[in-house]
Amino acid sequence: MSSNAQQKLVVLGTGGTIAGQASDPLDNVSYTAAQVGVEQLLRAVPGFGSALAGHCLGTEQVAQIDSKDMTWAVWRALWQRTSHYLSQSDVAGVVITHGTDTLEETAYFLHCTLPPALLQSKPVVLTCAMRPASAVTPDGPQNLLDAAAVALTAAARGVSVVCAGKVHAAPDVQKVHTYLLDAFDSGDAGPLGYVEEGALRLVRDWPAVPADRSSFAIDEIADGEAWPRVEIVMNYAGAGAAMVDALLAQAAAGSSGVPPLRGLVVAGTGNGSVHEALQAALLRASAAGVAVVRASRCPRGRVLPRRDDVFPDSRGLSALKARIALTLQLMR
Repeated sequence: MSSNAQQKLVVLGTGGTIAGQASDPLDNVSYTAAQVGVEQLLRAVPGFGSALAGHCLGTEQVAQIDSKDMTWAVWRALWQRTSHYLSQSDVAGVVITHGTDTLEETAYFLHCTLPPALLQSKPVVLTCAMRPASAVTPDGPQNLLDAAAVALTAAARGVSVVCAGKVHAAPDVQKVHTYLLDAFDSGDAGPLGYVEEGALRLVRDWPAVPADRSSFAIDEIADGEAWPRVEIVMNYAGAGAAMVDALLAQAAAGSSGVPPLRGLVVAGTGNGSVHEALQAALLRASAAGVAVVRASRCPRGRVLPRRDDVFPDSRGLSALKARIALTLQLMR
């Protein structure tokens, strides 16, 4: 093993609010995301060199997008570059700067797909900001410092998210507020830990690496069209069959350029309950060969299975993450 002086922290940039700019430094809403490159971003963080604690720094701009526009193609590129750096013996860990809108999805995707042997020994830490880099008091610099502290913590491993001094595990983290700096929560599980004055205080163990990983070949996928198409529908008062039937009709028509529908995740009410009209449409989808999974639209708790369940539940995942899990399952 190389000494600390030879070890490297790699920071990968993907854009987001943390790299955003507004014409008015008092404007934290009407900014343009993904304007500042990752190297420039790090140069603007006071004390970041000291936070490296003798480690070298490597950077790469993998993407420069508003995370609301995240795509499978960007995920594939991020997976490739993260895997590449984790496999290097001189890399201690990887930090990824990311927009907040789809951060929880990217974190879970990497948690599910990065090589287990690498995640069991090295950390991948995603971080973000709720204010643009041009703000009078941006939150990105502190989040970057905290993310570096977590990534360089001895025995750190797995995929986590750092925001507002809290560390969240990829399977649990959710964005729960539209504008507060402390915008993320881990639901019933609670955070992994807290970053206090540059040091991590861990309160529970690092996220376990998923065991069912036997046949991923993400590096062989050429473009987004090769990913199984899985959509999300929601249950609500008066929910009907129209949305599901429209998706089925589109798939039956073989619309040009639209991948066939392979799966549906329903964000059910309460314990994954579904309106009878929507249930009938989901049964038609299942009969047509579409995989159906029930999640809940509730931000806390998990869907508990019942003896008379028609469709499998999401095993505690939110609808967003259940969509990713089902997509990857269909890839196998």
